[in-house]
Amino acid sequence: MSKALTDLLDLLDLEQIEENIFRGQSRTSLVPRVFGGQVAAQALVAAGRTVPGDRTAHSLHSYFLRTGDAGAPIVYSVDRIRDGRSFTTRRVVAVQHGQPIFHLSASFQTYEEGLDHQVSMPDAPDPETLPTAKEDLPAYRHLFQDEATVERLLESRAAVDLRYATTPPWGTIGEPVEPRSQVWFRTAGKLDGDDPLLHTCLATYVSDMTLLDSVLLAHGRGGWAVGDVVGASLDHAMWFHRPFRADEWLLYDQDSPTSQRGRGLGQARIWTRDGRLAVTVIQEGVVRVPRT
Repeated sequence: MSKALTDLLDLLDLEQIEENIFRGQSRTSLVPRVFGGQVAAQALVAAGRTVPGDRTAHSLHSYFLRTGDAGAPIVYSVDRIRDGRSFTTRRVVAVQHGQPIFHLSASFQTYEEGLDHQVSMPDAPDPETLPTAKEDLPAYRHLFQDEATVERLLESRAAVDLRYATTPPWGTIGEPVEPRSQVWFRTAGKLDGDDPLLHTCLATYVSDMTLLDSVLLAHGRGGWAVGDVVGASLDHAMWFHRPFRADEWLLYDQDSPTSQRGRGLGQARIWTRDGRLAVTVIQEGVVRVPRT
């Protein structure tokens, strides 16, 4: 297991400071604020730690309310909304400096048999045939805002082996293309144990890394690292359909049906390598062209 992955697991191992109250630390990311995927994953950890062990997360709905301060801890307060025979509902508010920065509602379900169908997995190249981030990113160094951007990008994603199956936004600058993006991802090392909450939280963490890429592709924009757009996540929803492991290859197939009024919508499906639909994700974010 890589040090970066160990650090990420430590980040998700929240400190319980009272019943239903947890504290998490933060770390800097590519942008000077708390990474949205970190807050969402930590909030799901907090919710999951108040739920019976026989119930797994099946959905989450969240809003990013304020910019998070990477230099300060985040306090997560869990409200035990409902414990039913099959479903458990939790609401989590993340607070910094006395103000809420993030709100999450999550639902958990006991296992049961039921009707089962899914659409077919899209075609994608084999992940082992694709370049790693360390092999791919340096080729675009001249496009980024400064020389250190490549290193910051690599550092921010070091806990995850993320490989683009399609051209990233910074590879199509000035050339609008189909608003669709594919990446394969897995953790940078094997994980101990089979705790479904951990694997779900890790997928939640990664889900915020590339989801709005398809919005950028539609307009020939390179993204935050290039500096030709500014933006942030507004809301984020996920539905967890079938079991998966975050340390095994997962295909993140993303597209954007619309953007307007300074907002862009990304939607995606996460597939296991053997073709099972594991997760559905939808996010809307602020996507603005910088003012001159």
